[in-house]
Amino acid sequence: CTDENGFGGEGNLRISPVSLGYPGTLPVPNTSHVEKAVRLGLALGCEINRDMFFDRKNYNYADLPKGYQITQDAEPVCLGGEIVIKPDGKEKRIRLTRIHMEEDAGKSIHDQDPDWSKIDLNRAGTPLLEIVTEPDIRSGEEALLVMDEIRRLVRYLDVSDGNMEQGSMRCDCNISIRKVGESTFGTRCEIKNVNSMRNAKNAIEAEAARQRALLAKGGEIQQQTRAYDPVDNHTNVVLRDKEDAHDYRYFPEPDMLPIQLSEDYIEKVREKMPALPKELFLQFTKEFGLSEYDANILVEEKETADFYLDLVALSGKHKACANLMNNPLRSYLNDNDLSLGDLDYPKERLSQFVDLIEAGKVSAAIAYQRVFPAMLKQADKTPEQVAQAMNLIQSGDADFLAEIIDKVIADNPNEVERYRKGKKNLLGFFMGQVMKLSKGKAAPKETQKLLREKLG
Repeated sequence: CTDENGFGGEGNLRISPVSLGYPGTLPVPNTSHVEKAVRLGLALGCEINRDMFFDRKNYNYADLPKGYQITQDAEPVCLGGEIVIKPDGKEKRIRLTRIHMEEDAGKSIHDQDPDWSKIDLNRAGTPLLEIVTEPDIRSGEEALLVMDEIRRLVRYLDVSDGNMEQGSMRCDCNISIRKVGESTFGTRCEIKNVNSMRNAKNAIEAEAARQRALLAKGGEIQQQTRAYDPVDNHTNVVLRDKEDAHDYRYFPEPDMLPIQLSEDYIEKVREKMPALPKELFLQFTKEFGLSEYDANILVEEKETADFYLDLVALSGKHKACANLMNNPLRSYLNDNDLSLGDLDYPKERLSQFVDLIEAGKVSAAIAYQRVFPAMLKQADKTPEQVAQAMNLIQSGDADFLAEIIDKVIADNPNEVERYRKGKKNLLGFFMGQVMKLSKGKAAPKETQKLLREKLG
């Protein structure tokens, strides 16, 4: 349908005869839906189906006005693929069964009226991509890692904002248990439409615990769809009993023509794809020499990775730019509830700030603690001008340093004696005292050299 696709607002306003399922109305394929499906499939290493069609999935719920959902059953857009996660730091591959296109249903609301359930059809007809995994996930924690990787990927690809609280990413969890050493899976139960990653993890663990307790008592698991209660942390509410594919009476959707994807179309989609998190991680660690910790922070969001690459292009100093983004800049944004897109400060000035530290004109500690917050309020001045006005430019002047070092040596005779008897690690103590007396203005390299000379 052509209804507006958005979150929030009053119920049942973003609707039309198509999404309401009026007789005689006809749906049409959403070209953006197809392109984003192909983009996601390429990113996950799927086989892209060149010839596909839509199916009708028949079931009667109040939030599905026409009595069936347009989906893909027999010929989905993507087959196979995998998601790579790192539980306990070790790489694990979660196989994918498929990715298929379908439309969303409306929303049933059960907590606004004591006597009635309400139906909001604003999201009916919204395009969905459903990723189906093979049963390779072994814990709620692994499920959390899978969801986190999917959310990061769909944001990079501009497929979705991945906001679970607003329903633009949801999770259905199918849980079964089996005894250690057995190969046959137990009877599964499904937890539908979990709306946060933490709730999905908790729902999986709660349902697994329920099944273990039931089997321990000699009970039998029934295939059901259940709801998760995050307040009491249980899955005791049964929504409906066993449903399998034959219950939905799938058949080809007669109102939607089959779709054929040409090789040229797929290549054009591939060419427009951005660099993916795993590619950027390798670039940042192998080519730029960053630690895995720094690289992981920088690739978490596409906006952060793009900002970092822009900053590196201006400065050329990979590690120093990473230090800036992962420390003072990140703290500033968090403290002020801002994103990088909200930052009203030129990247050129940030590059100059990095150069100021790398040139040894201001120590990194002083620059982060004092210069950085001050310069963000004075974009018309260079970071060096701000540091000069604050009297924080480091000095390598020998006479200036000698006077301070002589005082430190005179004030600490016991430490001097211990140093001269072999306690060379006390050099750090003397450096700290010099920095304290000079208020951070002593240039570290020249200070250390002169300290070693005067201490003998």
